[in-house]
Amino acid sequence: MIPPILQAERMILRPLSLDVWEAYASAWADPRMTTFIGGQPRTRTESWGKFLQGIGLWSLFGYGYWSFTSRETGAFLGSGGLASFERGIPELEGYPEAGWAFIPDAWGQGLATEAIAAVLDWADQSLGHPEIRCIIDAGNVASRRVAEKLGFEPMGEVDFPPGKTQLFQRL
Repeated sequence: MIPPILQAERMILRPLSLDVWEAYASAWADPRMTTFIGGQPRTRTESWGKFLQGIGLWSLFGYGYWSFTSRETGAFLGSGGLASFERGIPELEGYPEAGWAFIPDAWGQGLATEAIAAVLDWADQSLGHPEIRCIIDAGNVASRRVAEKLGFEPMGEVDFPPGKTQLFQRL
């Protein structure tokens, strides 16, 4: 599977590749980036594993993660897409899981909504999967707003470290 390149108004969504590796690793080392995603900054080794995971999903599932880069400057803004992470959460099994993360300098600009809307449009046309789900830390109000804008509806809470996490579905 060759991952597609998607165009959004202010971003280009490209498959994760080595040209964004350093920016990706730096972003995930920032404690602000991980406040609601794991709670701890990632080491380069941890980031490398996650980076490869986002790439490897494509060959297994026909979906995976993209890097989000500025159309204007080419700068790395974040990453996300669809995944199957084997989190041990029964409610996620068998469903593509949407996920996104942006560098703190990109927060509050509507970029997450824009990027994931492009991902979901692609998924609706290419995957034919009737439902996509996502989990969001209960304290992450901004991501919850993004999910709701994109048509995700709350399903309840699931246990996921460090505690309860909200589960959403998009039909």
